[in-house]
Amino acid sequence: MVHSPIGVAVVGTGFGQKIHIPGLQIHPRTEIVAVHHRDLEKGRAIAQTHAIPRVCQTIEELVALPEVEAVALSTPPFLHYDMAKTVLQAGKHLLLEKPTALNVREAVELYQLAQSNGAIATLDFEFRFVPAWQRFAELLAEGYVGQKRLVKVDWLVSGRADANKPWNWYARKEQGGGALGAIGSHCFDYLAWLFAPAKRLSGRLSTTISTRVDPTDGKAKPVDADDTCCLVLELADSVLCQMALSAVTYQGRGHWVEVYGDRGTLILGSDNQSDYVHGFRIMGSQNGQALQELKIPERLAFPQTYEDGRLAPFIRVVDRWVEGIERERSLTPSLREGVYSQLLMDLMHQSHETNTWVEVPDLETVLTQP
Repeated sequence: MVHSPIGVAVVGTGFGQKIHIPGLQIHPRTEIVAVHHRDLEKGRAIAQTHAIPRVCQTIEELVALPEVEAVALSTPPFLHYDMAKTVLQAGKHLLLEKPTALNVREAVELYQLAQSNGAIATLDFEFRFVPAWQRFAELLAEGYVGQKRLVKVDWLVSGRADANKPWNWYARKEQGGGALGAIGSHCFDYLAWLFAPAKRLSGRLSTTISTRVDPTDGKAKPVDADDTCCLVLELADSVLCQMALSAVTYQGRGHWVEVYGDRGTLILGSDNQSDYVHGFRIMGSQNGQALQELKIPERLAFPQTYEDGRLAPFIRVVDRWVEGIERERSLTPSLREGVYSQLLMDLMHQSHETNTWVEVPDLETVLTQP
């Protein structure tokens, strides 16, 4: 059976130009039919560069186009709720970048809108689609480590370590900036995928670089978004998980997930500071033997890799989105997973502000709240 391409509009032309546009143009089942930019001239230049036929200055104009069946949204977090709401109210399918929104109330409303309007929504939690991560998940499911005793996550990178990096939305808590949203949102998704949902949590958030210069006026502005986070979660199976996240660590060790059990140890990690997808490898040990690198089966390999490591897993995310659209059912990772990740982000802020452990409510209860 031959399927016609799904007409997709792209909103967000920063990450969108780096990943969404090339990925959607490579994918055999999607066709970019429009791009959004509030500056019409800039939008026209982007459209011309990528051979996109239509440019729209507003989301309302975009979703009114009959050829737009779906929208890929990669704007900063503070724009997600209003833009995604317009997309879903129009019954268009949605591919959304993380973090989902600014708070769990917004995320739940988007989930409920997608449900009521028959829109298929997918979150770009791309680690689920990286071969090393997929093999790691298989090994855990096979019981490689036995009864888990400790999970440890370190994600220590230097992307914001230079205090001369400009002040922008990333520096502002109210606009969804900070390390917890940028990288913690991924962690909360993959912890539930690989291990178990969280039962309760505790966290401390820190802003180590307190001012940055606003390039629009050359003045130093206050930074109130976190750049370093130390977190502890007790999972539903009572296993403890310790997490250290930072975007300001010069020569940080990169991104590592360590699992210690009564039978063995598994370590997944990459020290690649310039590409957060390329370079992952798995080390394993059983019965007290030395760690050794474990092979990732060829069956899990990407059909093709690209200079930017994010592109190949993004194309797999699009695979999932397209499959959901064809089956008329949102598939994991969907807005359901987006709500869960957002919930844990909100609760971490609550724990920091109250200096207490916080219980994690049942997700079904959260999803059905008015």
